[in-house]
Amino acid sequence: MRYSWRLLRLRSHLRSQLRISSNSSHFQVLSDPNLQSLRSLSSLLHSNPAHGSVSPPISDSHFTNFVKPGYGLARTFSSEPAIEQKESDHAVVSDIFSKSRDADEIRKDLESSSIVVSHDLVLEVLGKLESNPDVAVRFFDWVSGNYGEKLSSKSYNLMLGMLGVNGFVKEFWDLNCDMKKKGYGISKGVRDKVLEKFEEDGFGSEAEKLRDVFASGSIDKSPEKIGSIVCKLIRNKVWGDDVEQQLRDMSVPFSGDMVKMILENLCTEPAKAFIFFCWIGESGMFKHDEQTYNAMARVLGREDSIDRFWKVVDEMRSHGYEMEVETFAKVLGRFCKRRMIEEAVNLYEFAMAGSNKPSVDCLTFLLKKIAVSKHLDLSLFSRTLKVFTEAGNAVTDPMVFAVLKSLSTVGRIGEYNQVLNAMKEYGYVFSDGLKTKVAYQLSSNGKSDEANDFMDNIEASGCDPDNKTWVSMVEGHCVAGDLGKASDCIHKMVEKEGVSSAGYALDLIVNAYSQKKRETDASRLLCDLVDGKQLKPWHSTYKSLINKLLVRGAFKEALKMLESMRNHEFPPFIDPFIAYVSKSGTIDDTIGFLKAMTSKRFPSTSVYLHLFEAFFQAGRHADAQDFLSKCPSYIRNHADVLNLFYSMVKPVEAAAPPNLAS
Repeated sequence: MRYSWRLLRLRSHLRSQLRISSNSSHFQVLSDPNLQSLRSLSSLLHSNPAHGSVSPPISDSHFTNFVKPGYGLARTFSSEPAIEQKESDHAVVSDIFSKSRDADEIRKDLESSSIVVSHDLVLEVLGKLESNPDVAVRFFDWVSGNYGEKLSSKSYNLMLGMLGVNGFVKEFWDLNCDMKKKGYGISKGVRDKVLEKFEEDGFGSEAEKLRDVFASGSIDKSPEKIGSIVCKLIRNKVWGDDVEQQLRDMSVPFSGDMVKMILENLCTEPAKAFIFFCWIGESGMFKHDEQTYNAMARVLGREDSIDRFWKVVDEMRSHGYEMEVETFAKVLGRFCKRRMIEEAVNLYEFAMAGSNKPSVDCLTFLLKKIAVSKHLDLSLFSRTLKVFTEAGNAVTDPMVFAVLKSLSTVGRIGEYNQVLNAMKEYGYVFSDGLKTKVAYQLSSNGKSDEANDFMDNIEASGCDPDNKTWVSMVEGHCVAGDLGKASDCIHKMVEKEGVSSAGYALDLIVNAYSQKKRETDASRLLCDLVDGKQLKPWHSTYKSLINKLLVRGAFKEALKMLESMRNHEFPPFIDPFIAYVSKSGTIDDTIGFLKAMTSKRFPSTSVYLHLFEAFFQAGRHADAQDFLSKCPSYIRNHADVLNLFYSMVKPVEAAAPPNLAS
C-alpha cells in the first residue's frame, strides 16, 4: 500500500477543521474564518486523488547491528545481572515519525536511539498513534516497505481500524485490498467499530459493503485462523502419517509469516514444533527462509532442546541466513536465566561470527553472568573476551566496572584479581579510576592479601600505583579497622611515592587510631614517619592529635607533637596545653610545656601572663605563686605580672575574716 502522504496529511487537517456536528461524539463544528476556502480545497483534493510517490526504503542493514537492552533478558541486577530495558521505544518511534522529515533523518534518529523494529514494537507504536492516523499511516507504510515481515494480521487490523474510525474511507478499502492479497481478513472488533462510524457519518453504502465483505468469511481465511487450526491439529494428535495427510488435504498456502506464527504458537511443545519444521521443509510445500529458521531457533533455545537448536542454527547459516538480533537476545537471556552459561558463550561466539554482531551491552551482560555463576569459569570468561577483541573491539572501563559490581553484589570481591587479569590479557589497561576503586574495595572489605596482589599486578603491568591509589588503599584498611595494615601501607606509599603527598593518608590513619582511642599509637606512627621518612604532617593533623592526647592525659606524647610541630615551623598551638596544665598539670609540666613550645630560651611575656591567668581562674593561687617563683627575674619583676598578682591577691585579702584576737 502506498499513499500520497502530503495528500493524506492535508485531508487529516481538513477533517479536523470541518468536523460535522450530528449527535456523534466524533465530530463537531468548528468556526473558522477560512472555512469556505478549506471546503474548496477539500473539494479539490477529493477530485484529484492521485497517489504520490514515497521515499525510497531504508535498508535493513541500518538496524541489524543493534541489540537493545531488555529483549528477552533478565530484568534485575541484584540477583540476576541483566541488561536493563530501554524506556519506551514506542514513544521514541512515535515522536520520530510525528515530525516532518525525510528518510535519511528517520534512519539517523532510529540508529541513534538503537531501535530494533519488531512485531511487538509495531503494535505498540500503532496503539500509541491511534488518535493520530496520519502519522500512523506514515509509520505503517515505512514498515511495510522496509520490514514487511514484521506486519501481521493484527498490525493490519489496527491500521485498518484507525483509517475507518477517522473517516479515511478510500484508504480503508485500499488497505483492505492489500490485506486480502496477504490472506488477512477484517477482525470482528474492527468491523463493529468501523460499522458504527460509517453509520454515524451517513455512509450507508460503505457500511453495507463492509457487512458483505465480513460475511464472505474472509476472516476464516486469515493466516491467524489457518495457523490456529494447524496448531490445534498438531497439539491434539501424535505425529504420524495421518497428521501429515490431514495437513496436505488442507491445501494450506504456507507462507513465511504463517509458518513463523505456527512455530511460535507451538513454543510450549518444542519437539512437535521441530517435527513440523522438518516435515514442512522436506515436503516441498514450503522452503524455509531466514524468518522461519529464526522462529524455530527461538523455540528450541532451551535446555531440553539444545541439540536441535544447534542443528537448526548451523543449518540456517549453511544456507546463507543470519541469526536475527531479536533471536540472539531472547535465547541468550533464556540461557543465562537458566544457568546455561557455557551454551550462552557458545551462542555469543556463533553470533559474533555472523554479520549481525551483538552489541557491547550484550557482551557486558554475558560477562556479568559468567562472573556471578556458581563457580567463576575463567575459561568461559576468556573465550568471550577473545571473540570480542578479535573482532576489533576494546575492553573499556564501563564494562570492567559492571563486572566488578556484579561480583560485589554476590559477595565475591576476592575474585576481582582473577577477572582483572583476564581482562588485562585481552588488552585492558588499568585506568586511574579503576585502580583507586579496586584498591579501596579490596582493602575496605578485609581482603588485604588480594589488595597487595592487586598493587603488585599494577606494577607488573607497567602502570605503577599513583598517589590516589595508595590513599584509597590506606583509607580502605582504616574503614576495615585494620590499622596495622594501614600503617604498613603508608610506609610503602612513602617508599614508592615519597613524602610530598602522604599528608592526607597520615591524617586518615591518625583519625582512625583516635576513633579507637589509640592516640598514643597514632603519635608513635607520626613520629616514626617524621623522624625516619621526613614526612611533614598537616597542621590540622597535629592540632587534632594534640587535643585528643591531652584529653586522654598523654601529656608527654602531646609535648612531642608540639615540638615536632614547632620544628615544621607551624604556629604554636598553646591553648589546649595552657588549659591542661592550669587545671591538672604540675609546675614541672608547666615548665616542660614552656620549653617545648619555643626554640628560644624563654617564651614571650604574654604566654606567662596567659598561664598565670589560667591558674587564677582554676583557683590555684598557691600554684601560681609557686610557678612565679621559678620564673626568670624579668618575668617576676614585670609590671603586668605584678599588677595581675596584686589584682588577684587583693580580693582574697578583702574576703578574709577579721582577726578577732586583735
